[in-house]
Amino acid sequence: MMGDVEERLRPASGDPVRLDAVVVGAGFGGMYAIHALRERGMAVVGIEAGGDVGGVWYWNRYPGARCDLMCVDYSYSFSEEIQQEWTWSEQFAGQPEILAYANFVADKLDLRKDFRFETRVTSAAWDDARRVWAVKTNRGDHFEATYCIMATGPLSIPKDPEIAGLETFAGDIYRAQKWPHEEVDFSGRRVGLIGTGSSGIQIVTEVGKAVGEFYVFQRTPSFTMPMRNAKLDAEDIKEIKDHYPSLRAAARASALGGVRPAGNRAFFSLPRQQRLALLEDAWKNGGHAVLGTFSDLLVNPDANEQVADFVRDKIGQVVKDPKTAEALKPRGYPIFARRPCLDTDYYEQFNKPNVHLVDLFEDPIEAITPTGVKLQSGEVPLDALILATGYDGLTGALMAFEVLGRDGRDLREKWQYGAHSWLGLMLAGFPNLFMVCGANGPAALANIISIDEQNVDWITALMTHIEANGLATVEPTPEGEERWMDIIAGLAEKTMLSKANTWYTGGNVSGKTRGLTMFTGGFAKYSEYCQAVADSGYAELVFQPDEALVGA
Repeated sequence: MMGDVEERLRPASGDPVRLDAVVVGAGFGGMYAIHALRERGMAVVGIEAGGDVGGVWYWNRYPGARCDLMCVDYSYSFSEEIQQEWTWSEQFAGQPEILAYANFVADKLDLRKDFRFETRVTSAAWDDARRVWAVKTNRGDHFEATYCIMATGPLSIPKDPEIAGLETFAGDIYRAQKWPHEEVDFSGRRVGLIGTGSSGIQIVTEVGKAVGEFYVFQRTPSFTMPMRNAKLDAEDIKEIKDHYPSLRAAARASALGGVRPAGNRAFFSLPRQQRLALLEDAWKNGGHAVLGTFSDLLVNPDANEQVADFVRDKIGQVVKDPKTAEALKPRGYPIFARRPCLDTDYYEQFNKPNVHLVDLFEDPIEAITPTGVKLQSGEVPLDALILATGYDGLTGALMAFEVLGRDGRDLREKWQYGAHSWLGLMLAGFPNLFMVCGANGPAALANIISIDEQNVDWITALMTHIEANGLATVEPTPEGEERWMDIIAGLAEKTMLSKANTWYTGGNVSGKTRGLTMFTGGFAKYSEYCQAVADSGYAELVFQPDEALVGA
């Protein structure tokens, strides 16, 4: 798989390989970036740590892994041919099908020939004198490129729990973020799970079906609602394919960058019985219908708490043991301030005699031992341990290697107090560096593939502007960055998203600066900001001319 790209990128001497662009990451953002740049006739290489395309879906192969966005949203819109040739089997696709889709696109567009897999970037440094990015890898590659596009995604650096003794555990350890490619048999085994976010919830629903004894170590319970996944029959598929244009237009015009439910009625605009009837209907329909039923659930605390009570009541109706049910009911933070999870029979698992909830607020973990997990009350013996403890989100991927801008400015220094950029796309002091689905855009708050496509299209349009006007470099000003971050801060003050200890705010990583740095105004409004910049002739950006063309 790597032979073709290795042969083409092997220089005749020990000199660096000169390119138009380097793309870091082979998830959906990086794949589209490679395609879009090639369409412009650019010489480009993609660098990916995994063995193939797919990004997070290449690594996340854990039991039950499934996207919580409908496949009609979580798929590319740029190619009508791809839309018509690919057929989804379910409303919410599982990891194997999503990875198969990524491979289908890669095959269709012949993307792999421009990717270097099983390769990690070790440094990317701007050479101001020569106006190139010097990119080096762990395989000894040295590329020089006019542009560097970071398509590393908001979730790509796994985070282990900060628990003493983890390295001493003598049993098998499995990480949700880097699951083995072969099937794991848990039958008859004593298995523990640490982490009850979205991945942990999905793991419980599958492992709980086959495990010997299952211990779910829960620190902070998540709000999760029934997915109600459905198979798509031939008529469903025909309707989707016939109406892709209107579906995509609706997605681009929405706050979420997709067509999942999003109501515009305020919670207290209706009498209590009507509100309850709407919530019951949303619960029955499943998916994110509860979140989309009312428009003000993240700005009105009273409305938020009533919806939280509705979901807590549902948990109590499913889980038979009152103590377990109470421990599973999230409290102390607003519903939807943490990632809204979807499940299939999650709470039902805790009615099984071999599935045990361990409430770490009541009985905290003291250490992990060679034979199990030591709680305050005693040790739980285990044969295997599953870690579903998430990622160093938003900033972790770009701070995992050296990124040096003008005058050797280190991105890790720039971001030591949190992500700081312009539109989540560019950085002052880092010319010709672009981010796809960056930390200061809508990031995790909207459909990532919609963001990927919008970002890449905007970046390539800017490249066209640069070339058409005899320019060489582009970057935002520090003042422009500050203006954008002020917009983000102003919007963040109006939402309750920052009132939970989550990876959204950096609260899951010890020592990381807390703060909500994502754009919370919605995908459509974000797109308007980006388009306004382009319509102004990129007035907020600073360009340097191409000296080779000056006076020509």
